[in-house]
Amino acid sequence: MSTTTGQRPEPSTGAASTPPPSLPEKWRALPLPARNLLGAAVALLVVTAFLAVTGDLTALRLATVGYTFLALAGLQLLVGGSGQISLGHGAFMMIGAYTMALLVLHLPMLPLATNLFIVVAVSAVAGIAVGAATARLHGPYLAGATLILAVGLPGIAHRYHDLFGGSNGLNIRTVGVPPFLDGVVTTSEWRALVVWFTVLLVLAALATISGGRLGRRMRAIRDDETAAAMSGIPVGRTKVVAFIIASAAGGLAGGLQAYALGTVTPSSFALVLSLTLIAALVLGGIGSLWGALWAAVAVVYLEVWASDLARAMDLGHNVQHNLPIVLFGVVLILVLRFWPLGLHGGLQALRNRIARR
Repeated sequence: MSTTTGQRPEPSTGAASTPPPSLPEKWRALPLPARNLLGAAVALLVVTAFLAVTGDLTALRLATVGYTFLALAGLQLLVGGSGQISLGHGAFMMIGAYTMALLVLHLPMLPLATNLFIVVAVSAVAGIAVGAATARLHGPYLAGATLILAVGLPGIAHRYHDLFGGSNGLNIRTVGVPPFLDGVVTTSEWRALVVWFTVLLVLAALATISGGRLGRRMRAIRDDETAAAMSGIPVGRTKVVAFIIASAAGGLAGGLQAYALGTVTPSSFALVLSLTLIAALVLGGIGSLWGALWAAVAVVYLEVWASDLARAMDLGHNVQHNLPIVLFGVVLILVLRFWPLGLHGGLQALRNRIARR
């Protein structure tokens, strides 16, 4: 058809009618590693802003949340990703912490970044040894084998007193605030920033692994090991790789703990630590790094609040020592009673309910 003037209308081009991509579409178009690194950068800015308005005590607690978060994230990849139950994760934290302490004491000229790389390497080697030995174990047999590691490894510090310091452990002094930041941030704030920078960088790598091909293989093994093997997935090798990654993350968390606190003792890595990490993982929600974050916050601040409550009520020393464990157990029971998928699952359900309304 022609117009009233006898001219044909101009054909419309598709480019002019296509709306520009929205911000969420641009975000999804980015490669997964780039998205994770950008998310880590934003999180570091949030942590930095929070440290700017708080004191040294809060900075120390934030650093504790950071390395606990990293240890739980590695355990999350192992348990929630590949379905392997490990009750010896605290032992790998001990390996990393003592490696860091010995490096600082005997090789003080090495920079912190080099020490952290060595800590990761030593923990990964330990993970290779344990993962290869337990690759064919399942369920309670795997849990029992890793439990032996958590029980026996702290005894080495008592056996070799001259090297590891016995029950008193090792005390170290690390480099403080750089000269160009002297007077801007305190030593505690600087250490918290270093801890969180390292943690967020490693978390970006763990999130990329979880969302990539290796992560899909792990989840296939977790869901049905026989079906995964029939589909061509190398089950044994994938399980060992998952154990190595989790061990390296746990060792790095222990190294950061030694850096932040300046002391390493075998009592800090007793069996109760490994059991607490597993219980915290269930509390936060298995299968998500967000669950590991909520679990880390709960582990650190439930202990702080319980200790403050015991001191405020002028309770005895034994009560002050055991009240955090009792409070953590009560919170765990209540969360699993009302939110069987943990804190992260409960928050997701609450968000979906609000969205439907």
